[in-house]
Amino acid sequence: MQAIIETLFDSIYLTGVMILGLLMIKKSNGNKQYLLFGIMAIVLGLGDSFHLVPRALALCTTGLQDYTFALGIGKFITSITMTIFYIILYYVWRLRYQIQGKNNITIAVYVLAIIRIALCLFPQNAWTSAASSLSWGIYRNIPFTIMGFIIIYLFYNSAKENHDKDFQYMWLTIVISFGFYLPVVLFADIVPMIGMLMIPKTCAYIWTVYIGYHAMKKEHH
Repeated sequence: MQAIIETLFDSIYLTGVMILGLLMIKKSNGNKQYLLFGIMAIVLGLGDSFHLVPRALALCTTGLQDYTFALGIGKFITSITMTIFYIILYYVWRLRYQIQGKNNITIAVYVLAIIRIALCLFPQNAWTSAASSLSWGIYRNIPFTIMGFIIIYLFYNSAKENHDKDFQYMWLTIVISFGFYLPVVLFADIVPMIGMLMIPKTCAYIWTVYIGYHAMKKEHH
């Protein structure tokens, strides 16, 4: 049952996000904000596919234990692409609210992203091992979470200041995604069913992408 639900959901998610991303790139009409948003959606879909496709194969065949290597490599790639996703989202914020300067925030975002990616590269993560390191899972997610909170604050504050109804819940989509992602990092290896929390996390990302797509469509009418 889990195999059917997850596989069906992930197929709809990956297809939907990629289609929305391509549509935004195609219809951005020189608007850098929506072009970036489209690229961000493609990065999200491609990155997640490296983890979700092997997971679907594992669930539908001989089980997760037989796909440890593929799942580990997929998690590693997704960790990198998710970091890139948030860098792009940061630039969407800058473009949408016409932010000038604020170099300290830009430096902070890049430093946190570099630390996150550097930590992901350490062999101690044991990505391809069945017994991956919980402590390294925590280490690499500390800068990532701080980065996420910065983006949450920026969107919350700017949407409120600018009375931006289209993006008023962007901050909330990121809060939800982290709220469901962190328990998976901490406890999924101990209680595998916690991995199901990736479904509501994924729904939050669909919402993120849809906010951008909906705003673009609205502007074009």
